[in-house]
Amino acid sequence: MSESELWYESVPEVFRDWPEFAFVEDLPDLPGVLLLGDSISMSYTRPVRQRLEGIANVHRVPDNGRSTRFVLAEFERFLGEKPWKIIHFNCGIHDITQFDEDGEVVEEGAVGAQQVPLAEYKANLAALVGRLRTTKAILIWASTTPVQEGTRARSSADVVRYNQAAATVMADRGILVNDLYALALPRMTALQPPLNVHFTEAGAAVLGERVAAVIREQLD
Repeated sequence: MSESELWYESVPEVFRDWPEFAFVEDLPDLPGVLLLGDSISMSYTRPVRQRLEGIANVHRVPDNGRSTRFVLAEFERFLGEKPWKIIHFNCGIHDITQFDEDGEVVEEGAVGAQQVPLAEYKANLAALVGRLRTTKAILIWASTTPVQEGTRARSSADVVRYNQAAATVMADRGILVNDLYALALPRMTALQPPLNVHFTEAGAAVLGERVAAVIREQLD
């Protein structure tokens, strides 16, 4: 089986036609960059590739990275066997998603318990950093992007609390932080659809520009 066939085998069928999951054929002598994260990272994958064309081979994990639990469970599949120069990573939006007592995402206006409690989130991040360090790659943590008040199953206060916990984990371990939260917060309504955690195409381009710039700084 060819390398491209192996790649598509690793991508869930629902994502195989999505351009952010297109097979990337590495150019020789360029460093490998891995984007690890949820659907927010999916949205800025193409802008990052465009801005780093000819500078780095930019890959992403073969799935929606979702929560810290999911990334830890799928770690080997996500990291693959390539030698990574830089890994840019985030988990958060799924960790703070609120569920009801039946294990379902809460209805609009309702409040539930976070999918991954804060203490577990912090422990999971510490474990994830430990495993990522075995790759010898430069690690860049991206803070979780903001959510608008009233967004179903998410709380802006939780984003702040979980980002603070993540910042502590990264500071204790000397991990560089790309503060996408601070970047997006002043212009959320311009970059996101109403009451939606995701970003418009223009919003994804703004995130991608920042991500590419931070990665390039580390490559330089």
